[in-house]
Amino acid sequence: MDYALRSRADALAAAYVTGTLRGPARRRFQTLLLSHPTLRQAVRVWEDRLMPLTTVLEPVAPTPQLWRRIEQRLWPQPAAQGALPWWRQLAPWRALSGLATVAALGLAVLVINPQPTAAPVVVVLQGTGTDTAVGSGFVASVSGDGRSLVTRPLLQVAVQTDRVLELWSVPPQGSPRSLGLIKADGMTVLDRRRLPATLLKGGTAALAVSVEPLGGSPTGTPTGPVVFVGKVQL
Repeated sequence: MDYALRSRADALAAAYVTGTLRGPARRRFQTLLLSHPTLRQAVRVWEDRLMPLTTVLEPVAPTPQLWRRIEQRLWPQPAAQGALPWWRQLAPWRALSGLATVAALGLAVLVINPQPTAAPVVVVLQGTGTDTAVGSGFVASVSGDGRSLVTRPLLQVAVQTDRVLELWSVPPQGSPRSLGLIKADGMTVLDRRRLPATLLKGGTAALAVSVEPLGGSPTGTPTGPVVFVGKVQL
């Protein structure tokens, strides 16, 4: 099988990162990653695409019962009393491996069983055509409680070296409000202190991106062309 074929590598990487590639097929793919740069690059791309979703998950504290089950699985009690097995006597190794495994299990619990919250709101910002040199588009993900917002361009956006992109909350009435500067070539996690409390409560009709001078708009309103706009649909 030609793993250098990008469409094939992308499909396998998508299944691997999302967890649908399982069992022997997953173990074989992990082995192939060691010798196929195309597969490794495809995995990194998918990880970058899905990373914003993790920011909308609220931390969940495992119950004492869950911790006990984890400990019992990692270090089962011997059937009879007596000297501990040799691997139980290696305290430093046990501590390190235990922390690593518990951390992995804790992450799995966080992803699989997050605290019940409202579903995140995804906003697709499309090009307005005011600056055809910019191109591409943006995706913004807002947590269900409106306290976290992450943006990422669909493709790298072309911006001059003396210009930056600024994200705006556009209310049903009144002037837009700046939410901060965003990256043209990667993920941006917005400062939650700048997010309006009414972001998902009717206070924001749309999100918009404008091209501004270094440091952002000097006036508090968009001064450059508005190149991307996306309606907030609740």
